[in-house]
Order: sequence, then C-alpha cells, then structure tokens
Amino acid sequence: MSTFLINSDSSNTKLLLELAKKLGANVVSINDEQYEDLLLGNEMDKIKTNELVSKEEILKKFLSK
Repeated sequence: MSTFLINSDSSNTKLLLELAKKLGANVVSINDEQYEDLLLGNEMDKIKTNELVSKEEILKKFLSK
C-alpha cells in the first residue's frame, strides 16, 4: 500500500479525486491545519534526539522565527 498527498488548488482537486476513485483508491481529504500538523510531525521525527526540552525553550525557538 502507498499513500500520496497532493496539495492542489480547488479547480484541480475535484478532477484528481474523481480519477483516484475511478482507479479504486481510498480517498481521504484533510484540511490545511491537518496538513500542517502532518508536516510538523514528519519534521519532528526527522530531528528526534530523545532529549527532554522545556516548554519555554520550545516557545522561545518558535517565537524567534
């Protein structure tokens, strides 16, 4: 089984969904917030260090960007 995420504008989305369904694929739609959560989780997995970090240190990093 493979999973693909396609981020598209609304005019192409309907066509892509119809094609995927005709090909027998299971189609799941996610909103922008869910997509961002998925990307953030993926990045977190890539740089996982297994070290504990305080909430203040994390917020400081986020707010500095």
